[in-house]
Amino acid sequence: MCIFIQPSYAEGEVQTEQPPQNPLYTAQNIPFENCTKMFEGINKEKLFYLTLCAINANKFQTEEIQSHNGYIIYTAERQKYLAAVAGIDNNNSILKITPCNNVYFFQPKIIVNIFNFIETNKMMEFK
Repeated sequence: MCIFIQPSYAEGEVQTEQPPQNPLYTAQNIPFENCTKMFEGINKEKLFYLTLCAINANKFQTEEIQSHNGYIIYTAERQKYLAAVAGIDNNNSILKITPCNNVYFFQPKIIVNIFNFIETNKMMEFK
């Protein structure tokens, strides 16, 4: 016995399965708390240079650097971001990355990749 089952889509229409979306690459509302991270054992100056290295490593476009005040403006995915570094004490500092237009709907990878780069390379020496 042979049974033929007619497909449920229209003739000539091809159904393709969409691969699952990676949440890091899908634009979404990002809570402000996720845009800030404290780094223990890294002073303000070192965190500033690590942030600059992370921006370059991710191939984001650096727009403005203000080393004295500790901020960097860069463009990623056609949107500008402000990376601000502040020292907590001699050995700890904080990095806050926020969109310049205050619209917190963007891909999480833009900040997660920078935080991960810093964590991975925090032992790097600058001379």
